[in-house]
Amino acid sequence: MKQAKTSKAWMKEHVNDFFVKQSKKDGYRSRAAYKLIEISERDQILKPGMTVVDLGAAPGSWSQVASHIVGAKGKVIALDILDMPPLPGVEFIRHDFREECAVIELNNLLNGCQPDIVISDMSPNISGIVVSDQAKSMYLAELALTFSIEQLNYDGSFLVKVFQGRDFDQFMRQMRTAFKKVMVRKPKASRDRSNELYLLGLGKKK
Repeated sequence: MKQAKTSKAWMKEHVNDFFVKQSKKDGYRSRAAYKLIEISERDQILKPGMTVVDLGAAPGSWSQVASHIVGAKGKVIALDILDMPPLPGVEFIRHDFREECAVIELNNLLNGCQPDIVISDMSPNISGIVVSDQAKSMYLAELALTFSIEQLNYDGSFLVKVFQGRDFDQFMRQMRTAFKKVMVRKPKASRDRSNELYLLGLGKKK
């Protein structure tokens, strides 16, 4: 009964959510689009002609935003363990990023080109056990960071979702080691009750 009440409360909030309504009007696949839009407008991380890798892309709202900004001369490669309906200007890989074959396929599509930015909105399957969920999320963030350090071009950028909790400070230190500047962002489209944050690394070091 308690779970049913919680589900009903979530559905009511979701239906009445400003960003959910706005995403339908604007044609975005989810409200998450506005998180990337806000950060991109504030920090100018997406520009025409860029090569973008979008990790944890489904249902595709971040890829929609990125593709629109980078334009026809840019390149967007999206990856997710879940299927994602096709998007104009976006190459999609359905794979588990935790597996080596996913990275190999990403590199094949990059074809020697180093991405200008890696964006990651990856989340694990949420169990409700906070410590476990936070650890799984941080593991995905660390994989994304490792990929970014290895693949990004010099001075490239990395945007990743993390959850506050154990290992957050250590992860922040890792990012500061790899990037010239690291900032914390909490977009308006992130729900107040959520402990999700976005870390933005600018200027990958040599």
